[in-house]
Amino acid sequence: MESLYLLVPLSVFIVVLAVWVFFGAADSGQFDDLDGPGMRILLDDDEPVEKGPRNDLA
Repeated sequence: MESLYLLVPLSVFIVVLAVWVFFGAADSGQFDDLDGPGMRILLDDDEPVEKGPRNDLA
């Protein structure tokens, strides 16, 4: 029973800290564009390099 005097405030503190971190991340814009970076990787098609005639003189 005495451990509850420590565990309840500690758990409340951890929940408040987690909520504060979440809203801090949301305010800084970290959750604005979740699909953009993933789609940028999938749709990143580099143009193939055209191979011209080789000019080996050696």
